[in-house]
Amino acid sequence: MTTFIWRGKTTGGETVSGELTVNSRGEALAQLRKRKIIVTSVKPKPKEINFKLPFGDRVSTKDLAIFTRQFATMINAGLPLVQCLDILSRQLEKEAFRTITKKVMSDIEGGSTLSEALSRHPRPFDELYVNMVNAGEAGGILDTILVRLAEYIEKIEALKRKIKGAMMYPTVVFLVAAGATLFMLMFIIPTFSKMFSDFGAELPGPTRVVMGLSDLIRGYWWAGAIAVGAVVFGTKKYYSTNRGKHQIDALLLRMPVLGDVLRKGAVSRFTRTLGTLVSSGVPILDGLEITAKTAGNVIVKDAIMHARTSIREGDTIANPLRQSQVFPPMVVQMITVGEETGALDQMLTKIADFYDDEVDTAVDALTSVIEPVMIVVMGAIVGGMVVAMYLPIFKMVDVIAG
Repeated sequence: MTTFIWRGKTTGGETVSGELTVNSRGEALAQLRKRKIIVTSVKPKPKEINFKLPFGDRVSTKDLAIFTRQFATMINAGLPLVQCLDILSRQLEKEAFRTITKKVMSDIEGGSTLSEALSRHPRPFDELYVNMVNAGEAGGILDTILVRLAEYIEKIEALKRKIKGAMMYPTVVFLVAAGATLFMLMFIIPTFSKMFSDFGAELPGPTRVVMGLSDLIRGYWWAGAIAVGAVVFGTKKYYSTNRGKHQIDALLLRMPVLGDVLRKGAVSRFTRTLGTLVSSGVPILDGLEITAKTAGNVIVKDAIMHARTSIREGDTIANPLRQSQVFPPMVVQMITVGEETGALDQMLTKIADFYDDEVDTAVDALTSVIEPVMIVVMGAIVGGMVVAMYLPIFKMVDVIAG
């Protein structure tokens, strides 16, 4: 897709201009002719060179939720779209978001619909956002759809925070344990080594192992750093392949405790996203395709896409989800009831609310399991090194006493 800058005149002689993101110059001309614009120039937009840091000015989920709620309030109050966007752009703090909002306003003034204007900025306004706005415009319920969008964004963000929190705790504990171990091996153990060098007698086996490990890390720490970097890079590279993504995502779902958190989070995200889309009037096939892209796990994504294919061939949603064995039986059964009663969107929302609570429970279970395990492991490592260093001292005391 290429963005073209165009200028022209309306049938009334008024000079107008704007931007269009299309596949070719010919497509841009065709769209402008449909709007009955006499084109005077169409040229590709020059690429902008941005030297800003890649963080700090990004549009966060919180920013988007607040923007959407305020937008819905103004639409409900009867303000025109352009005026709403003008007011919103003036009060936005982040320059990047303000610029995007002004471009959306400019495109609408040029004849684009709101959904078309938003689709040209996929970073803050993803496919789900654009499709729901499109459904709201078509049904004349844009304010209602925007409120649903704001609620959806807030709940999905809360779910993400829960899952990240579940994974953050063991990561922090592991890093602290690894840092304490490295500190002892690099700075504390060498002090004991210097003292034991004048001991003369043979050192105990555990002491020799710890001292050897200390010498290895101090002498070849750079090799360890390269090895860790190579493992991280190799894992990311492998995960970027289709096979690697399937194997790693499947392994994550099978992991004890953590896999339960990830599975329940995926179920909650799937049901809430699909329920929000269906209740907003988005066709089920489009809704499933959008939902698959937001699944966060390729195994779950494949199950959803398989369901989409089956529905196109005349099947229900529940049957292929049951066959995938990714979704719990309760979820499949409730979706079946929702399809049979014609209240699929309400049933999906109920499932999402239930699994939000389940994620909380699973996170608590993960924390309660990991905390004692990490304490025991950390205690064993640090305590083992301390004992190994004190064994020669005990031996010296025995020699002196004897």
